[in-house]
Amino acid sequence: MELLLPFLIGILFSVSIYFILHRHLFKLIMGLILFGLATNIFLFVVGGLTNGDVAIIKKTHEVAVVPYADPVPQALLLTAIVIGFGLQAFAIVLIRKVYQSFKSNNLDDLHKAE
Repeated sequence: MELLLPFLIGILFSVSIYFILHRHLFKLIMGLILFGLATNIFLFVVGGLTNGDVAIIKKTHEVAVVPYADPVPQALLLTAIVIGFGLQAFAIVLIRKVYQSFKSNNLDDLHKAE
């Protein structure tokens, strides 16, 4: 599983970059969504997986007892998810308005101002 995740992350990043560089607006949105997903999985893998106790220091100890789950990657991942949803919602609304204005799904047609 640990060897599969880096390849999955690389594939997701490459497919998302391909979609972002494509000329259709729907594929641009899909690329942004896949890029956010790949980033979240990357942060999840970098944070490490541990099956342990909560990171709260008990009264009988001066430091947390190992193994404990590190809360920093979890908070960072949650923040990345929220920011990703906000970015995706903004991109969808922006692209919808562009489509309503220009009546085209192709980015090359946006250069032709009427």
